[in-house]
Amino acid sequence: MPPPDAKPKPLNLLEYHRPKRIRLSRADRAGRIPHLSTESKQCLRNLASHRAKPLPFPLPRSRCAAVLVALFVGRSGDLYVLLNRRSATLRSYAGDTSLPGGKVEKRDRTIEDTARREAFEEIGLPLDRLKVPLLCVLEPFLASNNLVVTPVVVLILDNTLRPILNTAEVASLFSHPLSGFLSSTPPFPTEPELIEVPYHTYNEWTSPGPNGTERIYRAHRFLTGREAGGIKPVFGLTSAILIHAATIAHGREPDFEVFHPNSMTMHERIAWAVLTKPVFSNAYEQEGMMRRVDWEKIKRIAGVIEPDEAKGKKSKRPRRTEAKL
Repeated sequence: MPPPDAKPKPLNLLEYHRPKRIRLSRADRAGRIPHLSTESKQCLRNLASHRAKPLPFPLPRSRCAAVLVALFVGRSGDLYVLLNRRSATLRSYAGDTSLPGGKVEKRDRTIEDTARREAFEEIGLPLDRLKVPLLCVLEPFLASNNLVVTPVVVLILDNTLRPILNTAEVASLFSHPLSGFLSSTPPFPTEPELIEVPYHTYNEWTSPGPNGTERIYRAHRFLTGREAGGIKPVFGLTSAILIHAATIAHGREPDFEVFHPNSMTMHERIAWAVLTKPVFSNAYEQEGMMRRVDWEKIKRIAGVIEPDEAKGKKSKRPRRTEAKL
């Protein structure tokens, strides 16, 4: 999910999201979803039974965001995920492929509320939990803009729903097979102009880690099969989230290596960012949370070794000001 931009919202969301009259087939009017494949049934069971490991320390709300992983059943009974192409007029990440989402707002009671609200504002997905029930909430991810993003997975049950795009934010909406994020081979017929372009690739970069180490991370990239029409591949945070969601759903690892052996876990990365990025310490300070955070615990999670500990001595408790690393 790219960072949110300062942009005007529709003045009347109820009017804006009023669907146009569309001729529907008899099956569509009944709102029936296609017959689920056996594999898809198991995927839904796996997602519904998933319980994410919570982050073991609190975060300031101003550094939290959510995205909605909206699944639906395709004609063959397979699961697809909705993706959107960001508007070309946005100031950042214009035209990128992403999931609907954004930062937590004061009115949001839960992270699920954030994800649903953003999807309603961006693509018109109803807030009705009967039409779009919750499957699970996944583990949080650290975004490149130092937001901690939590994916919320839902299933679209009402087949009569039609997208209503907020064109200030979303240029178009399309779908991709969820299983496609576990494979290095494309789940769609390869177009002639893309025959020499691999469906899955990744790039690596290094970043400073605890105790003077260098850590290596991977960013995965998947073609959508729509590149000829101007749709960008799925990459970065969006691809990482969908790899994780697909792994849980299908109960198996991808046919490629997701992480570099020298990388930190996501909880470790978030803890390290909390310790080293000023945006976090500033947010903790502004929200009055500095005294409620166990900074020693965060250091342990990040893998920080104090100088005294490295010498086999008992580390002294740091001053409170040292928590603002």
